[in-house]
Amino acid sequence: MAKSEKTIVVEQIGSPIRRDASQRQTLIGLGLNKIRRRSTLEDTPSVRGMVEKVKHLVRVVDGK
Repeated sequence: MAKSEKTIVVEQIGSPIRRDASQRQTLIGLGLNKIRRRSTLEDTPSVRGMVEKVKHLVRVVDGK
């Protein structure tokens, strides 16, 4: 399987306080746990699905 060269950078903009545990775990899965923290991730359908699940808590900063 070829390694994808496309990446996305996501930044946490919201707090997981008073959110479902699944949303908290999704943030951890994305490598985020504090506001304004950024994580560079491979652009795959599974990562896009995770971002969609917590779209109110994160922002896609850069897509290369």
